[in-house]
Amino acid sequence: MKPKSPQEIKIMRQAGHQLAVILNDLTKMVMPGVKTQEIDAKAAEAMKKAGLQAVLLGYQGYPASTCISVNEQVVHGIPGKTVIQDGDVVKIDVTAAKDGLVVDTATTVVAGQAALEVKKLLEGTQRALYAGIDAIKGDGTKVGDISAAVEDVLNDYKLGIVRDLVGHGVGYGVHEMPNVPNYGSAGSGPKLSAGITIAVEPMATLGDWQVGTLRDGWTIITQDGSLAAHFEHTVAVTENGYEILTQL
Repeated sequence: MKPKSPQEIKIMRQAGHQLAVILNDLTKMVMPGVKTQEIDAKAAEAMKKAGLQAVLLGYQGYPASTCISVNEQVVHGIPGKTVIQDGDVVKIDVTAAKDGLVVDTATTVVAGQAALEVKKLLEGTQRALYAGIDAIKGDGTKVGDISAAVEDVLNDYKLGIVRDLVGHGVGYGVHEMPNVPNYGSAGSGPKLSAGITIAVEPMATLGDWQVGTLRDGWTIITQDGSLAAHFEHTVAVTENGYEILTQL
């Protein structure tokens, strides 16, 4: 849990903005009839053009440049021949590096028309993301402050809070300490100093919180088959607050 220097955060800020632009473009591809591998190919092309390294490709043997998870798939879905259908809930998670420093971001969109309960799922999960980020009050913030803020919003929306997957430190690698759970008690957990960079990423469901893994060894799904959403930003802790590094 080593703070990044101002120069390192500058690099992450540049990469984060580039990645945010790419993710925004990818969301526009989410429509009925599109294959998830087409979105992944576009992402790989865009990252290469931007001078970013697609760090997921080959990471612990992962076979694609992005994670694209559909409906009951929570995270780590492998892009392939899956054809997106009207009403599908599609999560796109992109991770990239610039000069060896990693940034990570994700969003959830619906192909075509969204049912009311799906709108609630996406709205609640995204609001939980920003509530967690807003809980960062600068140097000395506890991880539990973030976790509790996320949990409060997800509970307000009566969503299932995925407990087996967490946010995490990011920067020198894809996953660093500390872990940042999406539930917990304010004032608990490790203390975050200025310069620490973390990925805040609530994952929620319309059903229960238990998850399992498909035979591919990567794709995490809800055990009860309920729809899931995932939103994520890379955030730098500052002396008196925070900076979102993966925004437009």
